[in-house]
Amino acid sequence: MNALIYILLAVGALFNGLGALALLRFPDVYTRIHGATKCTTFGSIFSIVGVVVYGFSQGGGEGGTLAVHALLALFFLLLTNPTGSHALARGAYRGGIKPAQAVVDRLEKGKR
Repeated sequence: MNALIYILLAVGALFNGLGALALLRFPDVYTRIHGATKCTTFGSIFSIVGVVVYGFSQGGGEGGTLAVHALLALFFLLLTNPTGSHALARGAYRGGIKPAQAVVDRLEKGKR
């Protein structure tokens, strides 16, 4: 059981590391938001699933409580992470930041 927990935590850490790398390597704010949001969401899912497996493996009331709290945190993370990234991208676009290497920008012609 411990091996499964360690694997889930390692995969979560790997995805979170890729999200940090996306912030450094991608060319503009939109691709940075996309890369960081997607990777940190997946990283958090794997990390929280590892915590849930650990909580259920402990048995008793405390392990179940830990698992329920972790699942609640996952639910709110899955709700707020895409919403926040959408708000950041919309604010950047309204602030006049253009996408790098964009060929066609259909939003510029007033079709908002």
